[in-house]
Amino acid sequence: GITYLDHAGSALFPESLLKAFTDDLRNNVYGNPHSQNISSKLTYDTIEHVRYRILQHFHTTAEDYTIIFTSGCTAALKLIAESFPWIPEGTKQPSSRFCYLTDSHTSVVGMRGITASMNVLSVPIKPKEILLAKSRLPAEEQNCTTPHLFSYPAQSNFSGTKYPLSWIQNIKSGKLCPIKIPGKWFVLLDAASYVSSSPLDLGVHQADFIPISFYKIFGFPTGLGALLVNNRIAPLLRKTYFGGGTAAAYLAGEDFYFPRKSIAERFEDGTVSFLDIIALKHGFDVLEKLTGGMEKIKQHTFALTHYTYTVLSNLRYANGAPVVRIYSDTDFSNPDVQGPIINFNVLDENGEVLGFSQVDNMASLHNIHVRTGCFCNTGACQMHLDISNEDIQRNLQAGHVCGDNIDLVDGRPTGSVRISFGYMSSFEDAQTFLNFIIATTLSKSDAEIPFQSVTKPTTESVADEHLSFNNADKLSPILQISDGELRNNPFVTETTGSWQPPEPEAESIRAAVSETAVPTCRKGGKPITVAKIYLYPIKSCSAFEVTEWPVGNQGLLYDRNWMVVNQNGVCMTQKREPRLCLVNPSIDLKQKIMVIQAEGMDPISVSLEDSTGKEAVICESKVCSHRVKTYDCGERIAGWFSTFLGRPCRLIRQSSDMKSKSHQKNAKGLSPATNISLSLVNEAQYLLINVASILQLKEHISARLKEPLEIEDLIRRFRANIVISAPESFEEEEWAEISIGALQFQVVGPCSRCQIICIDQQSGERNKEILQSLSAARGRKTNFGIYLMNQPLRSSFSDILSVGSQVLPVLKENTEIQPPTSSEEKCSG
Repeated sequence: GITYLDHAGSALFPESLLKAFTDDLRNNVYGNPHSQNISSKLTYDTIEHVRYRILQHFHTTAEDYTIIFTSGCTAALKLIAESFPWIPEGTKQPSSRFCYLTDSHTSVVGMRGITASMNVLSVPIKPKEILLAKSRLPAEEQNCTTPHLFSYPAQSNFSGTKYPLSWIQNIKSGKLCPIKIPGKWFVLLDAASYVSSSPLDLGVHQADFIPISFYKIFGFPTGLGALLVNNRIAPLLRKTYFGGGTAAAYLAGEDFYFPRKSIAERFEDGTVSFLDIIALKHGFDVLEKLTGGMEKIKQHTFALTHYTYTVLSNLRYANGAPVVRIYSDTDFSNPDVQGPIINFNVLDENGEVLGFSQVDNMASLHNIHVRTGCFCNTGACQMHLDISNEDIQRNLQAGHVCGDNIDLVDGRPTGSVRISFGYMSSFEDAQTFLNFIIATTLSKSDAEIPFQSVTKPTTESVADEHLSFNNADKLSPILQISDGELRNNPFVTETTGSWQPPEPEAESIRAAVSETAVPTCRKGGKPITVAKIYLYPIKSCSAFEVTEWPVGNQGLLYDRNWMVVNQNGVCMTQKREPRLCLVNPSIDLKQKIMVIQAEGMDPISVSLEDSTGKEAVICESKVCSHRVKTYDCGERIAGWFSTFLGRPCRLIRQSSDMKSKSHQKNAKGLSPATNISLSLVNEAQYLLINVASILQLKEHISARLKEPLEIEDLIRRFRANIVISAPESFEEEEWAEISIGALQFQVVGPCSRCQIICIDQQSGERNKEILQSLSAARGRKTNFGIYLMNQPLRSSFSDILSVGSQVLPVLKENTEIQPPTSSEEKCSG
């Protein structure tokens, strides 16, 4: 049921590959290749066979190239930077230059850190600049032997653009000069993205260095790459460190070391990952058997990409505005210049960008796996999205870092969405994706007036100079038919209403209210009261409703003190295991036990007393990227959960003596240097929602659903701790702080919802319409509810939170709630 569209991130491994590999391991004993026994000799010989198989795959031989195994493409690039025969500045000879295309992976750009330490200058070159650099150097300057290195990708991992392989020979021969400087140029061809779906003939295109990662091709094994080194430059490479297996002889007491003759053995420090290398043999066998070779993979993946691009680029709103902005340098008409990657942002009918995090969340509802962000290629991201160097620095100051989910800053995108096809991708995958885009952008609900949001976003149109091709007329007859079927979809031509522009959203609530906000009291109006109180003793399990409850240092007493983890110790949530909502924990304060119930299971109890002692094994776990100290609750309860969920799992509890140290939040707006202690929550101590807001949302959702939702069902989906009854919907978004009885709470931000709200908390069934309705209702945002923190208790007596208590809010002078700052996806868990 998964539509996997991140083959540029990693290929998927076929079952036959794993079977062939495990059968091999069962039938043979492979020892350390540095030993001389029979099993070790078998390993050594098998590794050498795999080296030849790799060379054969790239249409070359051991006479021309050497295979050096590394931990991946990044390690291969680092090896090149460290061992290339650079001539630094300040010597009598002309100095070396490291030049790289700006459309390069971070790992290529990062080589300049090593070259800088060697006093070698690095020069970034834009793709347009290399095309103009065709003037040949004078003959006397061509005789200079100073080595320079030029690096470029065979295929952009951002856009799929394939750069000319002819550059290799042109640069090495002097026809093409990256920069005008005397010396001899060597070429590093970053082939990691290219070789996953295209054949590379090194017999024709003889680059000096070719780094690759094998999981991009086979999906398995991971953590294994190689550097293919042209034997003509191999003797010039320099090496300082020597590890196990690389020395022909050395002395421990004196500075004497003599390297092995083989280039591969000289640079493969320590024992290579020999079992993973053996798996490569089966990878090549299975790939050939399933596909017939790389040329067929190239044609297959390009056909899917061409079709998807054509339909996607022709989708229009009723006003003629495009549904997406595609970032590309080609018209997707030729597989020799375009790989199986489409990079884009979704637009609203006003041309404003819908943040990539929102698109990713919606895609997850449809079980579609895409990649978002800048894809470790800031240069291409800047070029296509028109992001200046100053913008990058400003975005960093605003809290945005590489790899987070802050998708818009001041209405401008910080990244995009990427889909990519692999050899196992199907036409159905393409159609599923296209239907998802149609359903989420051109649905009937867009004709309705969105809810009025408290926050007024600032948005700005981003100019795009790259999308200038429209090549629908070149489709094959079969694809034209399917294309027409999709474009004749009634959703495409339906009248749609105005969207509210998307608000810049940052992806973690662990931010606090702006320190510059001046609070003012809410004036007049009907009183606001607490309507319901829920706690969730076990993270992601069912709610326990109470009428009054003590408040501790971490929030409601025992709220999210426990969580269920899989056999690897990773927290399980309803995103992957929706049946967790059918587990009903309840707390008995008098008997000091938690009783856990589920249909078809005998009730089981767990003591509330902290079992941290000599017999308890303290372990570290992660919740929302934060480390927490936990201990295991034992075999009896582990067996209960494993039986009910049908998979091995365990119940763990946060260790009380480690709470204050392991999971804290330093919140602005509270007393200086105050650290707020958290339980196993994702974001904050409390989550508050408003019944009035629920009722307004219910009206919108009911219009889209066949069966009406009960208000109680909707409240439970949002998994709040405090449910209030206020006169106005969404007025809670204007609050800076609130008081409930003696308790003081700080509002630290809005809750941006994930797919957990799509899960019926009574049955565990999913309905993706809920999140889509929320997004449409709130102007393409998914904010609902606010997070609260409160000061640690200074009294030895616990405060009590009660249903019916009056809520006294304080307004912010600036009613816009500050966006959160960390990179985690927010959900209530």
